[in-house]
Amino acid sequence: MRGSVIDMAVGLIIGKAFGDVIQSLVDDVILPPIGLLLGGVDFANLTIKMHRFASPNTPPVLLRYGAFIQHIIYLLVVSLTLFLIIVLVGKLRKNATKEKTQEQYTELKELSEDVKVLLEIRDLLASKTDVKS
Repeated sequence: MRGSVIDMAVGLIIGKAFGDVIQSLVDDVILPPIGLLLGGVDFANLTIKMHRFASPNTPPVLLRYGAFIQHIIYLLVVSLTLFLIIVLVGKLRKNATKEKTQEQYTELKELSEDVKVLLEIRDLLASKTDVKS
């Protein structure tokens, strides 16, 4: 039980660090060139101001759709990364199972050759007993 808790804690710490790296990748590497292609747009500052929504004296409410776009791209990058990791692990497991099955087949094949030799010995012994009688 204690090992499982430690494994989970390590997984959470690594997951948090991985999330921070992906967040930086999206915010600092992917979105700036996209913003440049769109005419110098900074996604972090994309907002819609809603003036006088409740009353004329309240400050405007900001809808930060740029941050929402950043989080959507973050989700897509994390999902793609996890998908690729799962596919890779699946292929590795499949190859390991295939190698194990092939080893078992080789052992059975060798065993069957031993059985053939034993059958030949049995047949020779049986033919010798038939000759004597």
